Amino acid sequence: MNFNVEENLGAVERSVSSLERDGQPAHAVILARSYATTQADLWDAVTNAERIPGWFLPITGDLELGGRYQLEGNAGGSITACEPPSHYAITWEFGGDVSWVDVRVADDGGGQARLTVTHTFNHSDHWETYGPGATGVGFEMGLLGLSMHLTDPDQPKPDPMEFAMSPDGKALLTGSSQAWGDADIAAGTDPALARTAAARTAAFYTGEETDAG
Repeated sequence: MNFNVEENLGAVERSVSSLERDGQPAHAVILARSYATTQADLWDAVTNAERIPGWFLPITGDLELGGRYQLEGNAGGSITACEPPSHYAITWEFGGDVSWVDVRVADDGGGQARLTVTHTFNHSDHWETYGPGATGVGFEMGLLGLSMHLTDPDQPKPDPMEFAMSPDGKALLTGSSQAWGDADIAAGTDPALARTAAARTAAFYTGEETDAG
């Protein structure tokens, strides 16, 4: 596979914010990426149960407003908003926790469409340990899979574990973790704490310790 690590890292916009959700301290992890396709095609790719497994995970359920979905081996939840072809929102229920995902699809001009994902969750020990990267890196790998799918829908999806353990995969996961650390610092987090959390995130995804400095 011809893969450019820096190009893919640079294709993602990342930001972090702190807020309140239902009166509780919360955090939002926001990422966006543009694709060389139409808004209609991008919307179909992220909402069509036949296409989602081609870039993310197998999915079951009623993919309509008020329905429930289940990602194989991962989160499930309810569809709380659906406004084709530009917006949907879901609950993200995993490991006994509930968080919220908001997805926006827009025409980005110049023959491109833009996907923006916002994942909001309550403050936790997990955030203290890993910061925004644990969520951000995972979704970023999904956006990478979406790019491959939109470029060549008939090409089989690469094995996630094989890619993660490859030199390119480890470089991408480490670079993404560090970039989320930078986004955390930009949001006001102490740089030492943010970099330590980013190093933990990179080690989690790659199985290798990295320098927190």
